[in-house]
Amino acid sequence: MGSLGTFLRYPDDIHPLLKMKRAIEKAEKQIPPEPHWAFCYSMLHKVSRSFSLVIQQLGTELRNAVCVFYLVLRALDTVEDDTSIPTDEKLPILIAFHRHIYDTDWHYSCGTKEYKVLMDQFHHVSAAFLELEKGYQEAIEEITKRMGAGMAKFICQEVETVDDYDEYCHYVAGLVGLGLSKLFLASGSEVLTPDWEHISNSMGLFLQKTNIIRDYLEDINEIPKSRMFWPRKIWGKYAGKLEDLKYEKNSSNAVQCLNEMVTDALTHIEDCLKYMAALRDPSIFRFCAIPQIMAIGTLALCYNNVQVFRGVVKLRRGLTAKVIDRTKTMADVYGAFYDFSCMLKTKVDKNDPNASKTLKQLEDVQQLCRDNGVLHKRKSYVNDKGQSNNLYIVMLVILLAIVFAYLRANGGVSDEQ
Repeated sequence: MGSLGTFLRYPDDIHPLLKMKRAIEKAEKQIPPEPHWAFCYSMLHKVSRSFSLVIQQLGTELRNAVCVFYLVLRALDTVEDDTSIPTDEKLPILIAFHRHIYDTDWHYSCGTKEYKVLMDQFHHVSAAFLELEKGYQEAIEEITKRMGAGMAKFICQEVETVDDYDEYCHYVAGLVGLGLSKLFLASGSEVLTPDWEHISNSMGLFLQKTNIIRDYLEDINEIPKSRMFWPRKIWGKYAGKLEDLKYEKNSSNAVQCLNEMVTDALTHIEDCLKYMAALRDPSIFRFCAIPQIMAIGTLALCYNNVQVFRGVVKLRRGLTAKVIDRTKTMADVYGAFYDFSCMLKTKVDKNDPNASKTLKQLEDVQQLCRDNGVLHKRKSYVNDKGQSNNLYIVMLVILLAIVFAYLRANGGVSDEQ
């Protein structure tokens, strides 16, 4: 759940972490008994614990549709990501993937670990898909077809310009936003606004760009071939080759390039806030809002942080638990975006080539959050230290650690989790 040292530094994380742990255990016990649905929900939990937890809060019919949608696209993404598959073999699979979801005999061995299991036993996902209402099936098939074609296009084409970057992110994530909106509409829970396609796309782009920024090192070190999604138009200003940014001698240029990438991602926030403010169903709202808050939090951590080029940069688990626990209304969303924008703003170096553009983006976000007049209603994710309870909580954690160690030593706690 977390280290004792982390609990001592962030004692307010403890209660949300315990609540999240209980929620995960409850979700695991609610896995449906049918083999194909059991596979889908257990696999969902393995490939994305936090996403699985958020999905569980949706109504049963919509939850099943979103679960299948996520696994279909995760399988498609597994094919795209596997750099060991020859291009002439990969392209037809991507293009025809929307037809494979109707075939309970189809499977394709690729990927690693749980993703390989997903691909080897994809017939379970197909069986679940075939049980969905027709409206859900049509939305999933359409988005899968468009995404597969887009992925195939960029297998043969590098991301050169910022327009290329936006187009790639549209195919792999903006379409997810559009697909989810279609599922929400099919469920009868939401009514789409006139600009729903544009702002749905922005929701996906914001999440995808955050992932591409955070995953630089993992992608560039991919074997047997690097995956390169940062646009040459940006990184070409700072390095001769994209992989040069990971070397310590290029740290200064690497951080400036990173900051420009983050600044580009911030341009989608206004659309994201507009989309979330229009949602009516509380469970759908939380499903959409929690990943968006985690994205702005991740960007705040990554900005001006050379560790992006050295290892993994991500929100601590306790802060993730806090976001999941506290995100209930649009006031919470405005508060979180305001807080993380403030955090990011303090990291802006006035000598950075994009400093003025970054500050303008952040000030626009902060003004938008202030204009809604609800900031006073939120609990801060960033500055909420809970100092008055620190001693009590720390002593409780130490006591729990001692009890847990005693039980484990005496066989009272299994090592298998």
